Amino acid sequence: MRRAFTVDELLARRPMDETPELRLLFHRLNNQLGIILAHAELLEAKVADETARARAAQVVSSVLEAMSTANELRRLAATFPSDAQ
Repeated sequence: MRRAFTVDELLARRPMDETPELRLLFHRLNNQLGIILAHAELLEAKVADETARARAAQVVSSVLEAMSTANELRRLAATFPSDAQ
């Protein structure tokens, strides 16, 4: 089991451009959210039941919010100073 990073350890990390692991994780997250979004959009378009369509629309909305949050996290991660003390 991994331990959580301390605030000092997180601040001491290099900018995201220099951390391929973090870049890869964000890329994977966006890919997975994109797949969920595609499935939800297909459900929304195909279901005949109005209740199911509303649920699918809610999933679409939630995934779009999650993608936006992931992009914001990525932007913030890129602004961490490389030699913060």
